[in-house]
Amino acid sequence: MSTSPVKAPLHERRGINNRLLLALPPATLDRILKVSEPVSLVRGQRIDRADQPTKHIHFINRGLVCIVKTLEDGRTVEIGAIGIEGVTNLLPFVDIDRAILDVVVQIPGTALRIGRDALMREMENDNTIRCLMQNYMRFALSELSRHIACNRLHHIEQRCCRWLLIAHDHALSDEFPLTHEFLAMMLGYQRAGVSIAMSSLVKAGLIEHKRGKVTIANRPGLEAAACECYREMQTELDEFLPPAKRMARVFGFKQNEIARRR
Repeated sequence: MSTSPVKAPLHERRGINNRLLLALPPATLDRILKVSEPVSLVRGQRIDRADQPTKHIHFINRGLVCIVKTLEDGRTVEIGAIGIEGVTNLLPFVDIDRAILDVVVQIPGTALRIGRDALMREMENDNTIRCLMQNYMRFALSELSRHIACNRLHHIEQRCCRWLLIAHDHALSDEFPLTHEFLAMMLGYQRAGVSIAMSSLVKAGLIEHKRGKVTIANRPGLEAAACECYREMQTELDEFLPPAKRMARVFGFKQNEIARRR
């Protein structure tokens, strides 16, 4: 008599890159996956809108989304960036059900979307995921303060390097879309100054930039040219999330480019 093959757990059948999800015990992760759905992230898509109710929370699986403040004249400035280390909205965790800022996709990719209420129920019933989210909230607040200090005190070339490293990490590819205009908007800096900084990075052989795309050519050089903010961010993340290499091995996923780079 033939028998149907036993299906592997969900976390072994889906390519999960999100470090928060991969930090969860397999049973908890499988419960989360059963009430979530994979979605594509399209460049320019607004995942959250300021003053609108938060219905879903996205665990970024590939790509980069930015938290932005939009001014009356339409100009925007980046407040923070979220990639495969995190989630798109922390406000529901402190009982705030409306977004304060816009969350916009800047590097296309994928995410796992879960209903706000479903995630809150999991946090109420599972101490592991509750503690993990609390640790992530602490990291996010620390990263926000670091972002403010970096924008105020560090040279534009150092800030460009930091942003390029973050984008490289979460794009899971050496090449990703980026224009001078967009980078200037995100950094809150004049486009001319950003263009000069990017040109110097190209001349140094750290990146290639043409047709609205950036290719990382020398990551160690880029890390050396960046300010200390990038290294501090990675150190904080590694204190409460398992490194990418170990996650890929433990959960049996094909190692992605970010795991091979570290």
